[in-house]
Amino acid sequence: MDYVTVRELREKSGAVWDRVQAGEEMVVTRNGKPFALLIHTEPSKVDETLKLLRLQAFQRAWQDLAEQAQAGDAPAMTEADIQAEVKAARRENARAARGH
Repeated sequence: MDYVTVRELREKSGAVWDRVQAGEEMVVTRNGKPFALLIHTEPSKVDETLKLLRLQAFQRAWQDLAEQAQAGDAPAMTEADIQAEVKAARRENARAARGH
């Protein structure tokens, strides 16, 4: 995996796209911080790829909740707190899907 800045992506997009098409994964950075991921996909696999990315985000949120529970924070979490965590993960997934 390699890193590319937003500026480099804009100025050298052809070279970046060639690398992604060849199977390389790229992390786009903005102001020195990871901003987006570039991964190759086939047109017929876009939905499947997005589904897998969303599943991974859900699993990460679920694991965070489980770790909080094991740390003893579970009694302090209400149903509303859990729903808020789920909604936040869904918003993050939707934002990622829109490319923001």
